[in-house]
Amino acid sequence: MLSTLLLLGATAASLSAHARAVTLDLTVKNAVISPDGFSRSSVLAGGVFPGPAIRGNKGDRFKINVIDRLTDSTMLRSTSIHWHGIFQHKTNWADGAAFVTQCPIAANDSFLYDFSIPEQAGTFWYHSHLSTQYCDGLRGPFIVYDPNDPHKNLYDVDDESTILTLSDWYHAPAKQSSTTGVPLTPYSTLINGKGRYTESPANTSLAVINVKKGLRYRFRIISMSCDPNFTFSIDKHNMTIIEADGENTAPLTVDQLQIFAGQRYSVVINANQPVGNYWIRANPDARGFPGFDGGRNSAIFRYAGAPNADPSTSSSAINPLKESNLHALSNPAAPGKPFVGGADVVLLLQMSVDFNAVPFPVFQMNNVSYVPPNVPALLQILSGAQTAQDLLPHGSYYELPRNKVVELTIPGTPFELGGPHPFHLHGHAFSVIRSADSNTYNFHNPVRRDTVDTGFGDGNTTIRFVTDNAGPWFLHCHIDWHLELGLAVVFAEDIPNTKAENPTPGKQL
Repeated sequence: MLSTLLLLGATAASLSAHARAVTLDLTVKNAVISPDGFSRSSVLAGGVFPGPAIRGNKGDRFKINVIDRLTDSTMLRSTSIHWHGIFQHKTNWADGAAFVTQCPIAANDSFLYDFSIPEQAGTFWYHSHLSTQYCDGLRGPFIVYDPNDPHKNLYDVDDESTILTLSDWYHAPAKQSSTTGVPLTPYSTLINGKGRYTESPANTSLAVINVKKGLRYRFRIISMSCDPNFTFSIDKHNMTIIEADGENTAPLTVDQLQIFAGQRYSVVINANQPVGNYWIRANPDARGFPGFDGGRNSAIFRYAGAPNADPSTSSSAINPLKESNLHALSNPAAPGKPFVGGADVVLLLQMSVDFNAVPFPVFQMNNVSYVPPNVPALLQILSGAQTAQDLLPHGSYYELPRNKVVELTIPGTPFELGGPHPFHLHGHAFSVIRSADSNTYNFHNPVRRDTVDTGFGDGNTTIRFVTDNAGPWFLHCHIDWHLELGLAVVFAEDIPNTKAENPTPGKQL
């Protein structure tokens, strides 16, 4: 079961229905773990994998003191933590993206992330945002509950037991990739921190999700993947999607969904099948090791009263999710005018690969590969940079004016060039007016989210958002190996007001 930091160090006020403050220490340290039967040293939040579930309510203030106690030199000893999906309005400095909003936290040092979540609720997560460090284990769930959830009549159970984390797992330190430019290959898929690989010992356990017949469960599915996307299903059970990436959706019933690195879904599952054991499946794409032999890429969905045994069920999914069928629940219209190009700022970001780069090929966005600066972008702005041209290194920064509608198009990429790439935008959710799985545009009621698949070579994804959050915000591929190879840009949003709107604890940065 996932450990939790809902109460750890919380003030008395945070335990009431009107919770306002959640205060805790989150220690990052090395430990040897064997979640799939293979022992390796890892980078862990709270000494566990996945990291402790941080939980609070809409409106809460979070004061999270991250303490770096890393000692293993085969992996990075500095760190930073990004709170994935949290807008960090007026706290850009707490976003956690190393070399964008802060310097890394040095070993034996600490950093206090102090931010409020006044308007958001839903399923989020946290992870290292320094190089490829989260592939070594530093990742965990972050849940923000809404006491006035508009979907609350659809489910009976929504607690720590209904958090489902999906992770790829590696048997070598992530730093090995940095020396070769070649992504590591995951050995296994972990569901709630447990899984099997082809050579797992016979007694390697799988995660068990316990349910009672007749109850309806809100499962919060989080892809903490460093690379592969997962095709998720539970044998013989439908899923009604009610949330995508912290944004409520109109209910949509499917029996299978594809979830990309960084994405999250809340689904309601009715435990209405005969008492028994059913396979939960999270099959990775070809960048992982797909297949279900020996219980790989699987967990167990167990009804109360069922025997303690592996399931014997088979998959019969016939109604997979198509992203363009998802629609925002409230205020669904995309910002801007209802036609292509109907925005104040229209951008095209074209991905490519520079095969002549030294010492190994790198990704590019509009012919520029992102290289982390020596001084974080936020500090450059606070020190006087007034335009994107002032920010170093040149080419990866795009200045966005205040309170404008931005339309951004990212064409797809062939599999042999790393596609499909899931892109995450910090500081915002966006309307997906064209999904990678569609040739049509939807300005009336597209899904809103913060991480989107851009598809294969014939794909094309177009999003819109409003520049209402001053500060430098990362846009990057959430395949961590690809980010390390430069697949990113930074949007410098409302540079003139960044300093005034984001009062910073300067001595920390």
